[in-house]
Amino acid sequence: MVFQSYALYPHMSVAENMGFALKIAGIAKEERERRVKDAAKLLDLEDYLDRKPKALSGGQRQRVAMGRAIVREPQVFLMDEPLSNLDAKLRVATRTQIAALQRRLGITTVYVTHDQVEAMTMGDRVAVLKDGLLQQVDTPRNLYEKPQNAFVAGFIGSPAMNLLTAPVSGGKTMLGNLGIAVPSSASSSVTVGIRPEGFTPTTTGFEVAVEVVEELGADAFVYGKPVDKSLKFAYTSEELGQVIIRWDPKSPPKPGQTVTVGVNSNIVHLFDAVTGKRLN
Repeated sequence: MVFQSYALYPHMSVAENMGFALKIAGIAKEERERRVKDAAKLLDLEDYLDRKPKALSGGQRQRVAMGRAIVREPQVFLMDEPLSNLDAKLRVATRTQIAALQRRLGITTVYVTHDQVEAMTMGDRVAVLKDGLLQQVDTPRNLYEKPQNAFVAGFIGSPAMNLLTAPVSGGKTMLGNLGIAVPSSASSSVTVGIRPEGFTPTTTGFEVAVEVVEELGADAFVYGKPVDKSLKFAYTSEELGQVIIRWDPKSPPKPGQTVTVGVNSNIVHLFDAVTGKRLN
């Protein structure tokens, strides 16, 4: 098991920390040293075996904690939010190292995280839980493209999927002037899910009043509120909800402007407004 906190003994060296469980288990000294050296080579820790934890960076300490698990030669790893204590840049670097290490070792790894980016980038299959109940188990791609309920839809993806609740009339629901066909099984209202990249600028359709524009270089994200006040944000208060649109970074709108967007019906997700279950 690899913990969220490194849980290293401060008075022991890196080598002693990694081999401690083997020592307690009565493994011979020569065998302990071999396993520690092999794990250190795998984790690029060979130059740090004589150091104490206080002389290491956060990422190095987490690699020592992983080495402590590796030397036991387990059949399964359990990693309990191992990157939570690292800063953002180090978390990204260590994430790729863990993924590469898992591929080399070929050992089944159960990885617990609240960071859906970690889950999507590291998992072969991802299990999404809410309040202790399993919502969906699938590949990262299927979770993104075919979420089975509104919770999974809103949880997977960064920025999050837009979830708007709108009434159904005449076999369709309206987002402003944008009509979306709904299945006959739909009730009187549905939750419409559209990812930020699902919108396209158009002359007539869904109008959004721009509040904030995030320019990220390769991308720009527009945050705003629907001009149509009859729409409600699903699973949040209207005051907190925002529509998020990915925009061409070369020509983003200005805060205070109103933009009009359309959407490809093939990438619209529809959910029951009451149960949250997928309709299409």
